[in-house]
Amino acid sequence: MATVECRDIRKVYGALEVMRDFNLKVDDHEFVVFLGPSGCGKSTMLRMIAGLEEITGGDLLIGGQRMNDRDPGDRGIAMVFQNYALYPHMSVRENITFGLERSGVPKAEIESRLAPVVESLGLGVYLSRKPTELSGGQQQRVAIARAMIKTPEVFLFDEPLSNLDAKLRGSLRVEIARLHRSLKTTSIYVTHDQLEAMTLADRIVLMKDGRIEQMGTPEEIYQTPATLFAAGFIGTPNMNFIPMEVSDGVLGADEIRIPARLALDTGPVTVGIRPGAFRVTGEPGAFRGRVERNEFHGETRLVTVRNGSHEINVAMPASTVVREGEVIGLDVAVEDLHLFEPQSGKRIQHVQ
Repeated sequence: MATVECRDIRKVYGALEVMRDFNLKVDDHEFVVFLGPSGCGKSTMLRMIAGLEEITGGDLLIGGQRMNDRDPGDRGIAMVFQNYALYPHMSVRENITFGLERSGVPKAEIESRLAPVVESLGLGVYLSRKPTELSGGQQQRVAIARAMIKTPEVFLFDEPLSNLDAKLRGSLRVEIARLHRSLKTTSIYVTHDQLEAMTLADRIVLMKDGRIEQMGTPEEIYQTPATLFAAGFIGTPNMNFIPMEVSDGVLGADEIRIPARLALDTGPVTVGIRPGAFRVTGEPGAFRGRVERNEFHGETRLVTVRNGSHEINVAMPASTVVREGEVIGLDVAVEDLHLFEPQSGKRIQHVQ
């Protein structure tokens, strides 16, 4: 059973501690995505699992066996890199089978492994070509095939789609999801792209400053972000954050008034509202402001509304008619409010 367990993992470069108290268990066959901004430690953690970075402290277990001091080749893993790392002088076939040949795997077994891998990734017509004769998406499929043919217990993906254009990223994302369902291999995938994380992951590990900010399914992290950072990182367009005061169960700021019936003490809160949660109303509504920008995005439009000192982004159907300079009213349901403590940034659990 290919579980991956990180127990109190630390990573230190000289006096700089970049990873601390990292605890995670990835279940057999689970697809976990490490998500976060550049420098958050996600690739460093993946490289420690792969054996490409030394672990400063803590324990790494794969399949229940401690791996801290094992060589990468002895860990039962295969890794797909961002830059493909293909040998330019070798054909596609040679790139895929090279690792098995070096390990002394018999030719007959190599051929039996090669056929289903090539078929699943649609590489049959490219086997005699060199990497320079392939597109970026085709090269990445070769890199994935090279990992697949090893029949690893754990797949590691280090931002494998970041060098591709948007259309290729979309098609390869679908292929990776399909492969995971068919292979049922434990997978850990690193990305800074929230769309990749939301569409691929069984569970997202959102990271910040070398630690786990929040773990959960894509739905859990989107619907109930645990911190201001999680709320701001997940979701496109970004969530609106508005400083407000609670007084007698009413949220208010400048010209904004929301009778929220909150079981909260009087005091400041940060209110998060996703752009799609607003409803345009002919009445004054909870919010009233002037349209400063109106962006057409195809099926939707993103409208920026100025309310006093607050700039609020509102996502609405493209058929909604609003004009720049127009004053509009906006309402939002209480259940669509996300409340956070201004100082700690932690989510406030409230009663509606």
